[in-house]
Amino acid sequence: MSTPPNTPTPQFATAEYAASGDSCKSCKQPITGTYYRINGVMACERCTNQLQSQIPKDSHAAFVRALLFGVGAAILGLILYAAFGIITGIEIGYVSLAVGWLIGKAMRKGSNGVGGRRYQIVAAGLTYAAVSMAAVPIYISQVSKEKAAKPPQVQTAPSSAPSNSIDASSSGSAPAKPDNPAASDSKPKMNFLAALGALALLGLASPFLELQNSVGGAIGLVILFVGIRFAWQQTGAPKIDIVGPFQSRAPATPAST
Repeated sequence: MSTPPNTPTPQFATAEYAASGDSCKSCKQPITGTYYRINGVMACERCTNQLQSQIPKDSHAAFVRALLFGVGAAILGLILYAAFGIITGIEIGYVSLAVGWLIGKAMRKGSNGVGGRRYQIVAAGLTYAAVSMAAVPIYISQVSKEKAAKPPQVQTAPSSAPSNSIDASSSGSAPAKPDNPAASDSKPKMNFLAALGALALLGLASPFLELQNSVGGAIGLVILFVGIRFAWQQTGAPKIDIVGPFQSRAPATPAST
């Protein structure tokens, strides 16, 4: 009997059955004794055990690594999306597809191939956040360009000072002071954290705010959901269905006369 070929990872991606006899889909050896069905195809016990040992196991460490890789990819995707929008001025977010693919690929790399529902939820959320928050630097860039395009306004000084101030100084009486000088001098200022929070909320809502532009906003939102779909598919759990064990039937021997 020939030795089975060296196959480091058994392949059971498609449900195909052997044309001649019962043989293992991976090592092509005849099935004798115990066998399994992996994604609908027959596999010997040795290849099944080898595949089970090579399936990546989910763990807290794998999820944390996938999360870190995904956050890094989301930041990179945000920068790429914003740079593309600022440079080209294109409002429809075609880069959403690349952002979703990049985040899904990074999370799969960080988890060493592990996937599942929680990975998919995180990947979808990071894709939406990266694309929507890219609207903030794009908006800031547009405002800066508009300010730079406006001509500077020249303010003229008043021709004469008010007469009442001269009378007050000449009479020697002190001018009336407000009851609360601190309240009159200080102007209401927005907290820095509150400003960041407002910008973040504006960015997260930007895909739906763009619906005011009925055509471009709707197309951009559809493309964003397609990008989220890319990230969702790449972070799904590997589909490996192992059924068994079964016992193969021994071939019937002809009766002796």
